[in-house]
Amino acid sequence: MTQKTVMIIEDETDAAEMFGEMMRVNGYRVIKMFSSAPAISLISQEKPDLIILDVMMPDISGLEVLRYMRRDPNLAAIPVIIVSAKSMPSDIKTGLDAGASMYLTKPVGFLELKQAVEKFTQDA
Repeated sequence: MTQKTVMIIEDETDAAEMFGEMMRVNGYRVIKMFSSAPAISLISQEKPDLIILDVMMPDISGLEVLRYMRRDPNLAAIPVIIVSAKSMPSDIKTGLDAGASMYLTKPVGFLELKQAVEKFTQDA
């Protein structure tokens, strides 16, 4: 069984480290990116099995990254879980409308994130 790759795009170092650790202990290969612009080209190179994406990023909004991916036929099928502090129903709707596979609000629990990732990486 090949190791699945999870890319974490999160500008808060602590959150990125925590998510990364959560994924590593569950056997995933982890790539961490702290800004959106370089992440876009890396997504194309790496084609991760799943992306954990923050919306509020310093350069390009996570939603823009997501919309870019959904327009690119090579990236459109990659599941994206948004993990954001933006928790208003309108924020969640915007994220899902942009193409998120799932929208989780911070703080996100270990089990919740693990189950979400497993849901989208099994049989992929």
